[in-house]
Amino acid sequence: MILKNKLHITNQVELAKAEEKISKQKAKQLFDTKDIAKSEVGTFSGLSFIHAYLFAELYDFAGKIREVNIAKGDFRFAPLMYLKPSLEHIDAMAQGSFDEIIEKYVEMNVAHPFREGNGRATRIWLDLILKKEIKQVVDWNRVDKDDYLSAMQRSVVKDIEIKALLKQVLTDQINDRALFMKGIDVSYYYEGYSEFKTEEL
Repeated sequence: MILKNKLHITNQVELAKAEEKISKQKAKQLFDTKDIAKSEVGTFSGLSFIHAYLFAELYDFAGKIREVNIAKGDFRFAPLMYLKPSLEHIDAMAQGSFDEIIEKYVEMNVAHPFREGNGRATRIWLDLILKKEIKQVVDWNRVDKDDYLSAMQRSVVKDIEIKALLKQVLTDQINDRALFMKGIDVSYYYEGYSEFKTEEL
C-alpha cells in the first residue's frame, strides 16, 4: 500500500526517493537553523515536533499520533487503545542516566506513535536526551545495521543488548555537524534509504 502523500505520488519507488530527499533536507535544516533546540527533550511533544519537521511536506499525519494499528514482521507495536496512556507513561519515565534513557527509548520504539518514520525521528530524539542529560551522543556511524536491528528487536524482552551496543559508541562531540549529518545517513540506511547523502542535499 502506497501512503497517501501531499506530492500525489502513486509509485512506491518514487515516493521512497522523494521522502528520503525531502526529509533529509529537513533534518539538515533542523540542525543548521538550530530549530532542533525548540524540541522539548524527552517528551512525546518533543518527538512530535521532530517528526512533523522532517515529514510535514510529505504527509498529513506528520507529528500526529497514528490512527491505525501497525506491525513489523511478527511484532505488533502498541495497540491504538493503549497508545495515549503509553505515551503519558513514557513522558513520566526518568532520564537521568544512560540506562534510564535507553529504557525510555526502547519504550518509545514499542509505542511507535506515528504511521511512518518512527525510527528516524526517534533516533534524533534519543540523541537530544543523551546530549542534555549525560553530555554525549551516539556515533551512529559505528553501529552496524544488523546488530542494531536485532538488538532493537530483542529489546522488547531484554534491553541489555541495545544498551551494550550503544554504550560503546558514545561520543562527547555533541555539537559536531559532520557527526550529525553522517548519523542521519546511517539512521536512514537502517530503514533501507541510501540514495542521497544528507551533507550534499
